[in-house]
Amino acid sequence: MSYIPYEIITHKRQVCSLYKKACRTIEDWYHYRPLMRINIIRLRKRFDDNKNIIDVPTAQELLKKGQHELWANQHYYPHQFPSSPGGTAFDRDCFPPDWVLDSWHPLEKAQYPKYFAKREERKKEYIALWEKRWGKPFIPHDDH
Repeated sequence: MSYIPYEIITHKRQVCSLYKKACRTIEDWYHYRPLMRINIIRLRKRFDDNKNIIDVPTAQELLKKGQHELWANQHYYPHQFPSSPGGTAFDRDCFPPDWVLDSWHPLEKAQYPKYFAKREERKKEYIALWEKRWGKPFIPHDDH
């Protein structure tokens, strides 16, 4: 997905992102939890060993090497969370239209009296606003 970046991503944020992606890659490769934790701890040690580097070109070079290593070690079928982009349930939120509430049975509406009283008020206000702006709807009469 191509896009135009609208903010500058700091070095610190890039490193944190690299660490998180590397942890997710380890989770993809190792399903046995203790082995996965050991590898994540080793990864964390590698990041902690280099966290005090002040020299900017060296830090940028380490970041670039880390990104290349992540790319080289990526999983052939990475785990996708269902609700994240690329997941099976992404963008599947179904928001029913407002008119569905009009089809509720009166006993169902009686459970929420304040809500439906306010809703009826707002519907009348909306209809009045519509008629003020656009006029009353034209309903043709059938004179056959």
